[in-house]
Amino acid sequence: MHTNWDQLRPILSESIGTTLYLVLITFAVGGLFGLILGTALYTTRKGGLLANAPVHLLLNVLVNVVRPIPFIILLAALGPVTLQVVGTTIGTDAAAFVMIVAASFGIARIVEQNLVTVDPGVIEAARSMGAGPLRIILTLLIPEALGPLILGYTFVVIAIVDMSAMAGTVGGGGLGDFALVYGYQRFDWQVTLVATLIIIAGVQGVQFAGNWLARRVLRR
Repeated sequence: MHTNWDQLRPILSESIGTTLYLVLITFAVGGLFGLILGTALYTTRKGGLLANAPVHLLLNVLVNVVRPIPFIILLAALGPVTLQVVGTTIGTDAAAFVMIVAASFGIARIVEQNLVTVDPGVIEAARSMGAGPLRIILTLLIPEALGPLILGYTFVVIAIVDMSAMAGTVGGGGLGDFALVYGYQRFDWQVTLVATLIIIAGVQGVQFAGNWLARRVLRR
């Protein structure tokens, strides 16, 4: 079967752009919400800076419930919520909303697990010197865990790329949709291979950049 790249090249370019949009918007918004949620999980635990058992229990249950749900099921489960927030359950924005929700809860647990590694003695020393919770979080807690957090976020970006490949199930577009519609469904393995190689190259680039940045931070 002959692949008509003259016809497919513009579609491929648009698919790459859509994937980049989905990944970047999910990483930016989900990364911020996940950082806030994960920090709240850590600080509200027993003995934490903002210890609050009911709040911690609520946040912990939410993360434990949402985080394990497979993305394809989450797309369907959040349909009514997506409709209220975005105005539709199909398309790129609908897929981005569900991706942000999934990423936020996944990142929250990663953030909490990395903040736990910070020496409690350092935090207690800052508290004894009169530093407030917000100051400790922004100038001590997060900077101390920055290296591991970068590695955690790098892993999340790769997971976000995986989610973007499934966005095509709700008309979200992207490279996954391109590979499925113009490759798999047409039995054109060349198209599928090209889309796969582009995704692999992107993931490798993100992994390399994340590892490099984490090494720089850890050497400080």
